[in-house]
Amino acid sequence: MTLTLTLFRHAKSSWDDAVPRDFDRPLNKRGEKAALTMGIWVKRNGLTFDHVVASPAVRVIETIDEFVKGASAQVDPNWDRRIYLASSATLMDVLRDQADEHKNLLMVGHNPGLEDLVFGLCPDDGTSPLRDLVWEKYPTAAIARMELNIAHWADVDRRCGHLTHFIRPRDLDPDLGPEDE
Repeated sequence: MTLTLTLFRHAKSSWDDAVPRDFDRPLNKRGEKAALTMGIWVKRNGLTFDHVVASPAVRVIETIDEFVKGASAQVDPNWDRRIYLASSATLMDVLRDQADEHKNLLMVGHNPGLEDLVFGLCPDDGTSPLRDLVWEKYPTAAIARMELNIAHWADVDRRCGHLTHFIRPRDLDPDLGPEDE
């Protein structure tokens, strides 16, 4: 039996707004467009989720808001403060706490934890060009999807996964690529 895990890094946030805490930073216009674009891609490719667990940071909330517009989906995220700027070890703990009734989980959060989680779950066996792309960079609004060779979330451990998708906003719209290109 396998479980499916999709990791979605929040979209580009604004550094222009004078907010007192990093937690409160909103998305910028480019981030809104990227999140919407990723939602459209998810819908077109038939990816589904039966549970969403997410950081409650403002930029994550706004990412999900734009994403669901593009995906034409309705989600009811479980806001988990442990995901905010978490390490991959903490993210594994969050995964281990998920109910087994959820077979298709979407986690929305931050780097470097999400990127490190991909590396921890998916072994570097030299056969995954997708893993090499993650190694290159896991940019804002990128989505990594993997199949985990486990039957229970409590069994999440290193090297139990296989990366099946890695898509970046710039793969769908060149205008969403790095600003210096």
